[in-house]
Amino acid sequence: MKAIIFYEQGGIDKLRYEEVLTPAISPSEVLVNVKACAVNHLDIRARRDRPEVQPFPHILGSDISGDVVEVGPEVHNVAVGDRVVLAPCIPCEQCSDCLNGDENMCDFQELLGFQTNGGYAEYVKAPAKNAIQISPNLSYVDASAIPIAYLTAWHMLVERAQVQPGDDVLVLSAGSGVGSAGLQIAKLCGARVFATASTDEKLERARQMGADFTINYTQTDFSDAVLDATDGRGVDVVFEHVGAATWDQSVTSLAKKGRLVSCGVTTGNIGEINIRKMYQKQLTLMGSALGTTSELQTIIRLAEQGKLTPIIAQVLPLEAAAEAHRIIEARENFGKVCLQPES
Repeated sequence: MKAIIFYEQGGIDKLRYEEVLTPAISPSEVLVNVKACAVNHLDIRARRDRPEVQPFPHILGSDISGDVVEVGPEVHNVAVGDRVVLAPCIPCEQCSDCLNGDENMCDFQELLGFQTNGGYAEYVKAPAKNAIQISPNLSYVDASAIPIAYLTAWHMLVERAQVQPGDDVLVLSAGSGVGSAGLQIAKLCGARVFATASTDEKLERARQMGADFTINYTQTDFSDAVLDATDGRGVDVVFEHVGAATWDQSVTSLAKKGRLVSCGVTTGNIGEINIRKMYQKQLTLMGSALGTTSELQTIIRLAEQGKLTPIIAQVLPLEAAAEAHRIIEARENFGKVCLQPES
C-alpha cells in the first residue's frame, strides 16, 4: 500500500510517500481502507520531536474514516463493508480508570497514529472496539474531522466545564480544528460565544458559525475586549488550548466563579497565575484530555443529524501531507485539513 512515512523526526522534509506493507490484523482487530484522515497539531509535534512516538519508521494519523475490508475471527461489532470512523484512543481496559469508565485517563493508553501506525495510508489496522459505524448521511471527510477535535472540545465543555444555556464562553483561536469545534458545541449548549482569531477573514467565518462577539487577538488584548463587552464582568468559561502565550489573558477574562478548561499548550507548558486573583474571584481551573468512546458516539450521532457540522478548510491527496503540515504550521486554515488516499 501507499503511505506517508518518516524514518526520523524533524522537519517537513522528513515525510516520504512510499510503498509499505499492508498491516496484518490480529483476531480482535479490523483492517480499514482509509477514505479520509484529518491532520492535527499533534501530528506536527509527533513529526518534530515528541518522544512518545513509535514505532519507527512511523505513519501518522489519528483521525480516520473508511470502509472495513477485513475483520478478525473475534470481531462481532462491525462487518466487512461497514463505513466507520475510528476512536483514536486505545485504553488498556484493565486499570482502575478504565474500569471506572474514565478510559481517557488511562496511564497505559495508546493513540492511533502516535504510539501505533496511523491513517496517513491506504489501509490501517485498529482494535475492533474502536470502530464506530457511520451512516451515509456523514461523508468520510466530515467523519475524519470529528474524533480528536470534536471529542476534545465536547469533553472540555460538556463534561468538564458543564456549560449551561446562558453562559458566556470565550473560545480561543476559533479558526483551529478544536477551536471551531468548541464554538459549535458551545452554541449547541446554548451559550453566548466570544471568539478570537488572528485575521478578519477568520473572524467573519466565526460570526457565520454563530459567534456573538469576535476579537482579533493580534490587534488587541483579548481580555480587555472581553471585559469591555461584558461591562467588566468577564465570561463564565474560557476554552483554553493555546498555553503560555494566552494563559494570563485567559484567567483575566474570567468572571467571578468562572471556569477555565484547558486541553493544550501549543505555545508552551508554563503559565503564571495571580493566585490572589484566583481565590478572590473563586475561579476554577481544570484540565481536559480527549474523551471516551461513548462521548464520540454521541458526537457522531449529532453530526449525522446535522446538529454539528465539521468545518473543513481543505482536502488534499495523501501524497500532499507535507503541504498539509505546512498549512497548519503557517496557521492558514480555518477548520480541519484532511488527506484522502487514492484508493
